[in-house]
Amino acid sequence: MVVQRKDFQVEKRVLGRTGRQVGVIGLGAWQLGADWGEVSEDDALATLGAAVDAGVSFLDTADVYGDGRSEQLIGTFLKARPDEGITVATKMGRRVPQEPANYTLDNFRAWTDRSRTNLGVDTLDLVQLHCPPTAVYSSDEVFDALDTLVAEERIAAYGVSVETRAEALTAIARPGVASVQIILNMLRLGPLADVLPAARQAGVGIIARVPLASGLLSGKYDEHTTFAENDHRNYNRHGEAFDVGETFSGVDFGTGLAAVRRLAPLVPSGVAMAQFALRWIVDQPGVSVVIPGARNPKQAADNAAAADLAPLSEAEFGVVREVYDELIAPQIGDRW
Repeated sequence: MVVQRKDFQVEKRVLGRTGRQVGVIGLGAWQLGADWGEVSEDDALATLGAAVDAGVSFLDTADVYGDGRSEQLIGTFLKARPDEGITVATKMGRRVPQEPANYTLDNFRAWTDRSRTNLGVDTLDLVQLHCPPTAVYSSDEVFDALDTLVAEERIAAYGVSVETRAEALTAIARPGVASVQIILNMLRLGPLADVLPAARQAGVGIIARVPLASGLLSGKYDEHTTFAENDHRNYNRHGEAFDVGETFSGVDFGTGLAAVRRLAPLVPSGVAMAQFALRWIVDQPGVSVVIPGARNPKQAADNAAAADLAPLSEAEFGVVREVYDELIAPQIGDRW
């Protein structure tokens, strides 16, 4: 099922060195591929349709999400609605052992050719290295190879998705890097101090990922919440499968619940906590787009509506910082 478009717009910002205008609320498509429980093809296409109908114009996916399923679903959607002005960012590199030696031009060509086929496009809008080994960010050969992909018109632009602030700062210094994708939310404030200012100065776009701390900041979880066996919030709770910072932003579940309960009174009447959390990110100087995930049309539409909320007050920003300093910072320190 593909939902037909309704007229709706959200604020647009330039996505760094891509030069593209994208809505400040995008859609992260990890949920549509795997690792968040089952999402049917019809539900996935309906979710994409609801997001675009609500003003979303930036979709973020990866070749590893469902081993290509997420890209393929987006490709199906793009074919059905070719004139929406959607920017699609994908990621590459996580389908092979995480060794710097695998980050070669030949592999990049093969990986991007596969993504082009999955998405049904000749040129990929934006390709991001998908949290590669730290040494990759310092490799001239890697970035020369990415420049070659641009010259060959396999890709229009490239960026990186990072785990740490140090990786982000190294990437921002590269003249060809168009964007940096980094975890940023009310439980992960570290990038505000250095990464966002550096990106603004360099003209690099910031894509804020894991904006709801894997759902913690929806305010819907408690000590009795359980997750499906194939949901990363179950099997990666302690970093068993990939970086622990990806699941609940690296925060212990109980500590996260305590922080959310402290933050909940800030949320205005009639506003969902998830929307408030997304608005907090939109308000951060330097953020180009935030990419919450969604598993159904209502979630997608509700997330997009966060762009219409009034900016947070200085007092509200202060409470967020206070909760972070008291509960979160002592646990995660400078790890990310």
